Order: sequence, then structure tokens, then C-alpha cells
Amino acid sequence: MKTSGKYIANLNCSLKGIKLDTIVDFIHSDHQEFIVTTNKVASSSNLSIVEKYIKNTNAVDSNDIQLACFLQSKLYLKILGILYLIKSTNTPIDSSVMEAIIKNTHIFNNICITSKPYIIKVSLKSDMAIVWINIWDSQSGTSAKTLINHYFNVKSYITTI
Repeated sequence: MKTSGKYIANLNCSLKGIKLDTIVDFIHSDHQEFIVTTNKVASSSNLSIVEKYIKNTNAVDSNDIQLACFLQSKLYLKILGILYLIKSTNTPIDSSVMEAIIKNTHIFNNICITSKPYIIKVSLKSDMAIVWINIWDSQSGTSAKTLINHYFNVKSYITTI
């Protein structure tokens, strides 16, 4: 980190090179993460420039770098209209079945599930379940907005989030 001033200056030159008025104020790194603070809310183009710069420095092994991202929050969503018992069996639906359904449903592309789905039966006499899922999302809820009030099919049943 002795050269963090050099990195800040180089990042600011890169940002000014494409005529952005975002300025890097501070860089912090440890063995797990690299944090860059800016003078204003960064855009995805700012993020890609910072990521590209970091990957090209000699101080960092580019194979160890995961995708750069903005701060995220955990959101809880519920899926309605799922049968509690698996069709033609007396077996309740479990999280592994629900994870497979989510994985194979197109509206969940690019959605990161944070934990196993939680499944509860609507009532003692009902054959329907409510599935709670936790997703990572941006602070503005961009991913959740694409899911809320959307319908998808599970076998011959239509479900909603």
C-alpha cells in the first residue's frame, strides 16, 4: 500500500481519459478485498475501468480477482403457488427441488441466491406452499425489481414472486 497514491493517480487519469468526472479518493486493500472510494456514486462504466486497471497491475494476481461489484444487500422474496407435495408422491417439496426449479427458470438468470430456500405449508388443509428465497441485490434493488410480480411455470402450475 506504499504505492496507493500512485494507484489513485493512475485510476483518476484513466477515468478522466474517458471524460468522466468521477475521482478516486481512497484505496484500501487487504488479503480478501480491494475497496475503492470515489467522490460520487460510481456507475457501471466507472466500475469496469477500475476493474480493468486493477487486473492490469503487477501487484495483484489477475487469476484471483472476482468480478467487481457495488455494495449489495440481501433481499427476501416469496414465491407463491408451489405445490407442497411433489406430484404423484406423498413427499413434501424440499429446498434441493426448489433450487433445481430456480436454476432452470429463465427469470432467475444472473440472480445470486444467498441461502437455501425456506419452504412452509400455507395451512394444515392446503396443498400449497410458500417458498422464501434470499437473493443478493444492489442497494437500489435492480435484480428484485425484475422478479417481483413475475409469473413462471413449475410443471403445469403458474407461480408468482
